[in-house]
Amino acid sequence: QVQLVESGGGLVQPGGSLRLSCAASGFTLDYYAIGWFRQAPGKEREGVSCISSSDGSTYYADSVKGRFTISRDNAKNTVYLQMNSLKPEDTAVYYCAASTSSYYYTFSEYDYWGQGTQVTVSS
Repeated sequence: QVQLVESGGGLVQPGGSLRLSCAASGFTLDYYAIGWFRQAPGKEREGVSCISSSDGSTYYADSVKGRFTISRDNAKNTVYLQMNSLKPEDTAVYYCAASTSSYYYTFSEYDYWGQGTQVTVSS
């Protein structure tokens, strides 16, 4: 069974950090680009960051550049999103997704999705 499972979400104060994990089962992440998305209440889902399957190229939304870092550990079949200097506007459900498309960096054409993990930034 193909599955992506996110973990690492929680409640954190503004300025704090969290590291999200996206673990794959039933398939190998090596051949997939992985994206992180988020959806806040009442807002559309947006792409946050993504990483290629081949050369490790990374892309970030302007809103998170310099604060978030995406990385992958193919040996562990896991992708991470390190989130620093968190702001209340980062509050959302965060999802990871896998893509075989050449256009993964446009945050479109993703095939498999996780169930999401809640991130709440509040004092």
